[in-house]
Amino acid sequence: MPDSKTPPTARAATARATAPTARRSEATRAAILDAARERFATDGYERATIRAIAKDAGIDPSMVMRYYGNKEGLFAAAVSIDLRMSELPAVPRDRIGATLVAHFLTLWEENEQLTALLRVGATNAAGAERMQGVFRDQMLPVARAACPDPEQVPARAALAATQMLGLALTRYVLRMPPVTALTRDELVAWLGPTLQRYLTAPHSAWPEG
Repeated sequence: MPDSKTPPTARAATARATAPTARRSEATRAAILDAARERFATDGYERATIRAIAKDAGIDPSMVMRYYGNKEGLFAAAVSIDLRMSELPAVPRDRIGATLVAHFLTLWEENEQLTALLRVGATNAAGAERMQGVFRDQMLPVARAACPDPEQVPARAALAATQMLGLALTRYVLRMPPVTALTRDELVAWLGPTLQRYLTAPHSAWPEG
C-alpha cells in the first residue's frame, strides 16, 4: 500500500490498477452467492456441491474455496434468514412467551434453510456466526419491547434464543424421541412460561451481580 511519501502520480496509478481488481472480486463473490442460493434452494444443503455451484457461476471451484473456504462457509454467507418477527401478532405482554414458542415452531417446520443453518452452525464457525447474527439482530427488538430493564435486553434475548435453538436442535436435527413426541400445544405449554420469565421477569427475580 502506498504511503504518504509515494508521489501522487504513483498513488493514482495504484488506485487505477486496484479498482478493476476489486470490482472483479465483488462481481465474482456476487455470482457465487447467487448461484449458491439457487442451488441450495433447488437441491438442498446436502446434495448441493461446490462443483455444481461453481459451474452455475461460470468459475473454477477453487475460486469458491478461495472466497468461502468450504460449503459450510458458503452456505452461511449465502442464506438469508428472516425470523419474521414483524409478523408476530399484537398480544398482551403476559402472552409474549407462548406466542414466541408458537411462532418459532411454525418457522422451524416451514423453513428448511433455518434447520440447515442450525446444522452448519453446530459444526462450523462461519455458520455459528451467521446464526448468532440472525438471532441477535432479530430477537433484540422483541426483547427490548418486553424487557423491564433496558440494560438486560441482550442477556434476556440470548436466554430466549437458547431455548428456541435448543428446541430446534433436539426436535428437528437430533430428533430426540421424547421431544419429537410432544405436540405443538405441549411445547407451547412447557416452554412458553420459560420464555415469558426470561423476557419479562422483574429485576428482583434476577440474582444480584
